Amino acid sequence: MQTIKRIVALLLILSPTLAFTGGDGGARSGSFAVGGFTIQQVLSAPFPTDLVAAPATNRFAWVYDAEGNRNIWIAEPVGGGNAYASRQLTQYSDDNGEAIGGLAWTPDAKSLVYVRGGDLEFSDKPYPNPTRFVQGVVQDIWIVALSGGEPKKIGEGHSPAVSPKGDVVAYVYKSQVWLAKLDGREEPEQLIHSRGESSSLRWSPDGRCIGFVSKRGDHSLIGVYALESKKLSYMQPSTNYDSAPAWSPDSQSIAFLRIPSSKDTQMFEAKRIGEPWSILVAQADTGRGREIWKSSKGRGSAFWEIAAENQIFWGVDDQIIFPWESDGWNHLYSVLVNGGAPTLLTPGAFEVEHVSLSPDRKTLVYSSNQDDIDRRHIWKVAMGRNIPRALTGGSGIETAPVVASDNQTVAVLRSDGRITMRPAIVVGPSEIRDLAPSAIPTDFPAAQLVTPQQVIFSAADGMQIHGQLFLPPNASDGSRHPAIAFFHGGSRRQMLLGWHDIDYYSNAYGMNQFLASRGYVVLSVNYRSGTGYGLDFREALKYGASGASEYNDVEGAGIFLRNRADVDPKRIGLWGGSYGGYLTAMGLARSSDLFAAGVDMHGVHDWNVELSYWIPGYNPDSHPEAARLAWESSPVASVLTWRSPVLLIQGDDDRNVPFAEMVELTDALRKQGVEFQEIVFPDEIHNFLLHRTWIAAYSAAADFFDQRLGSAAAISTAAH
Repeated sequence: MQTIKRIVALLLILSPTLAFTGGDGGARSGSFAVGGFTIQQVLSAPFPTDLVAAPATNRFAWVYDAEGNRNIWIAEPVGGGNAYASRQLTQYSDDNGEAIGGLAWTPDAKSLVYVRGGDLEFSDKPYPNPTRFVQGVVQDIWIVALSGGEPKKIGEGHSPAVSPKGDVVAYVYKSQVWLAKLDGREEPEQLIHSRGESSSLRWSPDGRCIGFVSKRGDHSLIGVYALESKKLSYMQPSTNYDSAPAWSPDSQSIAFLRIPSSKDTQMFEAKRIGEPWSILVAQADTGRGREIWKSSKGRGSAFWEIAAENQIFWGVDDQIIFPWESDGWNHLYSVLVNGGAPTLLTPGAFEVEHVSLSPDRKTLVYSSNQDDIDRRHIWKVAMGRNIPRALTGGSGIETAPVVASDNQTVAVLRSDGRITMRPAIVVGPSEIRDLAPSAIPTDFPAAQLVTPQQVIFSAADGMQIHGQLFLPPNASDGSRHPAIAFFHGGSRRQMLLGWHDIDYYSNAYGMNQFLASRGYVVLSVNYRSGTGYGLDFREALKYGASGASEYNDVEGAGIFLRNRADVDPKRIGLWGGSYGGYLTAMGLARSSDLFAAGVDMHGVHDWNVELSYWIPGYNPDSHPEAARLAWESSPVASVLTWRSPVLLIQGDDDRNVPFAEMVELTDALRKQGVEFQEIVFPDEIHNFLLHRTWIAAYSAAADFFDQRLGSAAAISTAAH
């Protein structure tokens, strides 16, 4: 009876939007894969984003996405010690695609400003409407008080920045800077009228000026607007890309990055070196600036970002902190405002990822994979001492640290192999305390999940590749099981030995767990051009559009699985989304003898189409050799050897991979006589906004694999 209910529930989800069509023009309905737990259950835990510390009262806030219902939560200290009480602040309901983000506290920590609606990644593009509201969709800025009451709308826009004075909020609307009173008593006004696209709004500590980035296509500027004089100044303007403005504590100066502009900038090809970038400091009132440091030639001359609110920090004693890859790993360095040699703060063969500065500017907290390359843990380093100290460790994953207003309490997002990401505070070296433990549903199948194993295998060209191996519950029964290789998106990502801190990849991890529960041996592959393993691995030679060298890792993954005694070599599939969809298509196009079936979600199929989408003015005819190589590095170039069936999935409002890529591939497969099925989600974007879209897509993918590779009937029968 329970199984029937689940099938009916899925059909209700699928019926309004999905058509399954194959190369023969046939159609079929989706069926729900039944195992030890359902797709709905493994994706039911709320996913946290936007963890932010309040400027007072030691409070924290974050956004929880609970099966598409997105709401703001807060945690407040109670009593003494490290005790916290958490509660849901907003009361939105329904899986309607209304994203929430951009959390900003008021200075008194009594209210939160946030963005709701639209596409938080591409805020200045037309708002997506996957629910197909007849009245349309808007992206608005709201404020909600912690004391209670309904949220109040401030105005249409995104990227809110609350003034340190607590009276107004600056934000971006139609690429321009606007200003609104927090009490809502006056209509918002456009603050700055200038060409370019405004972003990265930064208030001076005294609340008298706003720094921002003005993007102007082939260059960008740092602007400073003084509210009292209504004067707009640009800091040492040039032909370069200036970004990441950071104010001095006295509000007199502003530091920023300067990256040389180039007409030869390309995407999806290795860039190990570049024209050296630099850090400048300018006087906010005059705009006159000076270079305080410049990267050397060679390694580290091409800038690589950290995951942080800003790329540079103005620390105590006029120290400027910044990331640099001079030794082949992304580390934190400091340099004095007056110049001099930089000091390495985080030495070792590892990557620094999320970084925060304490409110008193004396301490940095950050996540890294130091001593644990396929996980993340939290470290801190005091300015001036330069001796990092581990705050967490073990078999879990901790990331995205923020420091409370007491300059001591650290909140993080944490997970492990079985339980999803959730907010917590670091109590001590051996204790991390969840802030909202009751938020995880009681039927979330943590006890039924497997802990993935780290594996290292050889790519076809001999490069050593890391992966996570998920073994099914009946792995030791002596039989040969179907297997699936998974390739993440990005490609600048790294899958971990546990639930991921990015929602897209957290969903993928849940899908891999579900496939393992169905009896598949699943290998999640951290292929070259991904992060976590240093500059040379990330900037792999001939990757992407310049040669598709990652195909060696796809082939190596298939061979690794084929050679396992517990894998049936004739029943190996592969799947992935975005860049992982590209590699899925590459594997099917070039190695149908190795991979029996695949699921390609919004993958890249023709690099020249993708490059034209991302690079203004890209013209393949202007660079015929590069365009030829891009074509040869694309799945459509190898469609003549593609024989294995594939399921293609994409939303037709995709802003990352043009929908034309799916259209082009289906046309090529149809002409070649290759069997394919397709699922199109009208008005959905790349990172699906509706939770039910994820459920429908993954359920169809699991059903497709069950039909093409053979499901684990023994597990299903035993479970029911």
